[in-house]
Order: sequence, then C-alpha cells, then structure tokens
Amino acid sequence: MESSDKILKKIMKKPKVNNQNLSAAESVLANENAVCSICGDRGIILQGDTAIPCSCMEQRKLFNSFKYARLSRELIGCRFDSFDLDYYNSGSLDQEHSLKAQKALKAAQDFCRNVLNNPHEIGLLFSGSVGSGKTFLAAAIANVLIEQQTKLLFLVVPDLLDELRATYDSKSETSEYDLLDIARTIPVLILDDLGAHNYTDWTRNRLYTILNYRTNEQLPTIITTNLSFDEIETYLGERTCSRLLQMCRIFRLSTEKDIRRQKYDKREKLS
Repeated sequence: MESSDKILKKIMKKPKVNNQNLSAAESVLANENAVCSICGDRGIILQGDTAIPCSCMEQRKLFNSFKYARLSRELIGCRFDSFDLDYYNSGSLDQEHSLKAQKALKAAQDFCRNVLNNPHEIGLLFSGSVGSGKTFLAAAIANVLIEQQTKLLFLVVPDLLDELRATYDSKSETSEYDLLDIARTIPVLILDDLGAHNYTDWTRNRLYTILNYRTNEQLPTIITTNLSFDEIETYLGERTCSRLLQMCRIFRLSTEKDIRRQKYDKREKLS
C-alpha cells in the first residue's frame, strides 16, 4: 500500500473536475485522476463550525467498490442500454442470432432485479463464440449490482489460475486459502472466460472447490465460456459440468461475425 505522503503528492498533481453531472460509470473513471472541486478530496466540508461528509464520498465509495470487484476500466462502460442488438441482425441466420441475444439480455436484466431481493437467485451461464457479447453482458450485470451496493467479484479464469499458482511463491503476500475463500463466499461471483486452458488436476480441483461450495450455499454465479458442455466435461470433468447445470440457467449467444470485428469494420468505413 502506498504511503499517505505519496498519495498526497499524486492528489496535488490531479486536475480538478466537477463530477456532479456525470453518470456513475463516468464518475468512477473521472475519480481515478481527479480531485473533488467541492472539498479538494478532503472528504468533508464545513458548515459553520460543523464538519459534514462531502457528497464525493459516495462516489469514492462506488469507485472503491469497482476496484474491489476487479472490474477493468474497459468493462466499467458496459451497460444494458448499450447492448446493441444490431450486431446480431446480419447474415442468413439473423433472426436466430437476434432471438438468442434478446433472451440472454432479458435473463441478465431479470437476474439483476431478482438477486437484489433473493441472494440465492440461480446463476447464469453465457456460452458462445469469441466476440459474441458474453463478457459484455456479464460486465453489465456487475455494473448494475455494484451501483446497488452488492458485493461481487469479477474474475477472469486464466488470471485466477495464475494467481492461485503464484501463492506458492515464498514472496507472495496472499495465500491460496485467501483467494479461494473470497471466490467461494462472495455474494455474487462472475467467472469470465472459462475456456480451453491448460487445466491440470490441481486447477480442476480448485475450480470445482469454488463451484461446489457456491452450489451448496446457493450463492449466485455468472459464467462466460466459449466451450460447449461436452467440451467443458472434457476439460473440467463430469462433476464440474454437473455443478454448472445445477447452479446456472444457460444461454447461447451467436453472431455471423465477431462483434469486435464488426466494430472495427465500422470504424474503418468512417475513417
């Protein structure tokens, strides 16, 4: 952790901006490099002789929630209202692609509404090819729930496995138990990119430990994968595949062309 002196030096170099007219996501990004124009980042303002919390403290709390959830800068911008169904309306199977996307979008929105009232809401699994919008929907769920002060964790599976391996380094400040425990017990867990990685018996067992605990405790989990269930069983084993079927509703996303490629082609046409 940085010392208070280093933090103060960074603050003094930050430009002043007013965040009052920004959306929650924009405010989070702005707060990364900005000082509150009302209190100068002191967190309090004076009303006569009385010190009261500044309104920026709520934004700071939200910013810390995004950091705690491990949601990347890019994913903070993912919102349901910007989930563009037009990307699914191209090619000969456009109606099929669009219907699948609409069902997945509705399921994600319903999940957000339901889990606020039921902490044991059943989870979701979004499968589909690369660039079909799976991670976008998972991140949109995360953004809604974070703003509703729900504790969650967004973990990219390959990064999680690397972190678990790194705990065996004698210099590591984090234990394997700490990582597994928070992934097991966090109210909402999002596991992104459960793909065809180089799984060993050790990594399979760690993933199963997380999923099995969450299944037994009925803690909602969101999963994205480009694997079919036959492939999941091949890579992760029958018991993990069985847990996923028990803990998640499954939605398949498909497109004629990778959405990232479609966006790139649009930019090229405009340039």
